[in-house]
Amino acid sequence: MASSNDAILHLDQVTRRFGGLTAVNGVSFDVMPGEIFSIIGPNGAGKSTLFNLVTGVTPLSSGRVAFEGSDVSTVSVHKIAGMGISRTFQSTQILMDQSAAYNVMLGLQRESRATLVGAIFRSRGFRREERRCRAIAEEVLVRVGLGGAGETGAAELSTANQQRLAIAMAIASGPKLLLLDEPTGGLIETEVDDLMHLIATLREGGLTVLLIEHKMRMVMSISDRIAVLDHGELISIGPPKQVRNDPRVLEAYLGANYVAEDH
Repeated sequence: MASSNDAILHLDQVTRRFGGLTAVNGVSFDVMPGEIFSIIGPNGAGKSTLFNLVTGVTPLSSGRVAFEGSDVSTVSVHKIAGMGISRTFQSTQILMDQSAAYNVMLGLQRESRATLVGAIFRSRGFRREERRCRAIAEEVLVRVGLGGAGETGAAELSTANQQRLAIAMAIASGPKLLLLDEPTGGLIETEVDDLMHLIATLREGGLTVLLIEHKMRMVMSISDRIAVLDHGELISIGPPKQVRNDPRVLEAYLGANYVAEDH
């Protein structure tokens, strides 16, 4: 059986308080390399706050987060990103007045070797770096199914393709762990199926995926394991079949009729 030492991500009693409100309370779990690990729960359960704690956006009140065995509990957002953790957001960070390729190139900034002086004076080194980033951006767009859309304005893309672009921006720098925060927002069922296929393909390419999602058909189909949060606390964790039959999960989130459906 795998141990915490094998985990790509390890959470130990992670807690975050905002004044008198405890948004995340003593959450512990491991994510193993190559997993698609989903986090579900009612609105306000602490899911997005947990993402913020993992990525350094929000400091921990107590507890510990480790990535590949290194304690990142007090590491800055940019250093965590440089170590190999990337994420998307519920509200996309896309610049709608720029091209798809330009947006992906923004995702390369944290590892780009271009200097400010080079950028100002358009030095030969900067131009080489710009070409390198452009080539990577085009490759990443192909990976997410947006090949040929590099010069298309982000605002011209469909909602589904904007979600793909957000993923492209997140994977441009070559992370090891990808955090997806409700990537199916605004998508119809066929588009959800396409996105499921993309996520599975990214996992096959070596990415570990930590997913927040409210579409249970997707979660139950694609996840290796699922963690359920309620009022900031972890109430269940395990494979989909185990979680969907857990009485605590049925009461807090899925509803009593869920097990009667064919999922």
